[in-house]
Amino acid sequence: MENQNNQPPERKTRNWKKYFKVLAIANGIVLLLLLLLIFLPAFSPAPEPPKEAQFDSSDSSEFTISSTKANVNELINAYIDKELNDNSDNYAVVLGDDAVELSGGITAFGIRIPLKMTLEPRVQENGDLILENKEISLGSLSLPNDKVLKYIDKYYNMPEWVSINPDEETIYVAVTQMELQNDLHVEVEEFDLPNDNLSFKLYVPNDTIGL
Repeated sequence: MENQNNQPPERKTRNWKKYFKVLAIANGIVLLLLLLLIFLPAFSPAPEPPKEAQFDSSDSSEFTISSTKANVNELINAYIDKELNDNSDNYAVVLGDDAVELSGGITAFGIRIPLKMTLEPRVQENGDLILENKEISLGSLSLPNDKVLKYIDKYYNMPEWVSINPDEETIYVAVTQMELQNDLHVEVEEFDLPNDNLSFKLYVPNDTIGL
């Protein structure tokens, strides 16, 4: 006796094609909405770079601190965990062999898409850092770097002394404007990742050490 549950081959083919079309349409809608989510921040005004504050070192003692990528990396991510963890899209910073890597993710419509940025550091004369974008990957999508940076600027929780310039594809890290205890002041002197040579100037107010 022929099994009545067996569908004819032509019907099976039609069902498979129908399900495939539904899946393709659903994926297309998700991709379209994600692209809109990325491109919409392009209409937001670009953030102004941090205003440089004049630092008077006459009443402070200067110290030079040398460190390694591992130590500075641990300090950076400890700061992120303590100050910037708001249970949203968390991110991490890694000081690599020759570049700074920022990794995280973008969550859109229940889907988390991995994000990775490769940045080249440049020390400024005033002791700040500029991170110049070299490469951005957002899952398997190929999107303009400036659009991704605008998304990050809008949705990622960055400290006040970090500003993103999507047009120039850079991140300005105003180290000299960090608010530290006891009015300490820090400036970057060397940030040589390939040679693992990182040094900073630390200014300590004289009254803090009893002078």
